[in-house]
Amino acid sequence: MLVLWFTALTVAVFFLMEGVAWLTHRYVMHGPIGWAWHRDHHEPHDKMFEVNDLYGVVGALGGISLFVLAWLTGLWWIRAIALGVTLYGVVYAFVHDGLVHQRWPFHWMPRNGYARRLVQAHKLHHAVQTRDGAVSFGFVLAPNPHRLNAILKARRAERLGDIAP
Repeated sequence: MLVLWFTALTVAVFFLMEGVAWLTHRYVMHGPIGWAWHRDHHEPHDKMFEVNDLYGVVGALGGISLFVLAWLTGLWWIRAIALGVTLYGVVYAFVHDGLVHQRWPFHWMPRNGYARRLVQAHKLHHAVQTRDGAVSFGFVLAPNPHRLNAILKARRAERLGDIAP
């Protein structure tokens, strides 16, 4: 029975991490303080590493800390939380860094399906190179790219309307 609870908590934490990631991306990374680390991720470059990668280091340290805490306390539920956080981090690394940004040695661009939707949604996020005005802050759950594109067009038209005499 413990295996079932462990698995359920691990899976629940994995999915909750998408909400944590969305909130962090929207309000910390695109916020007034976090933008200092995240800015170079929105700018064209050919560097292997970005300052933005420090967010991944912080996330990994959080996961490692949870595993250490689980080991020190012997509490199974902390280990399940640590595993859910870590699994999300691994999926994030493969989806965001590997699939979307092609930062791994392999290059594969999906032609259709959910993987293609993930790529499109995140590319639309990067259509805005400033702190404000971006769409799609999640990493694993991708909104409809057509809807995101419509939002970006409406925002662009609104900005142009503000500029016109």
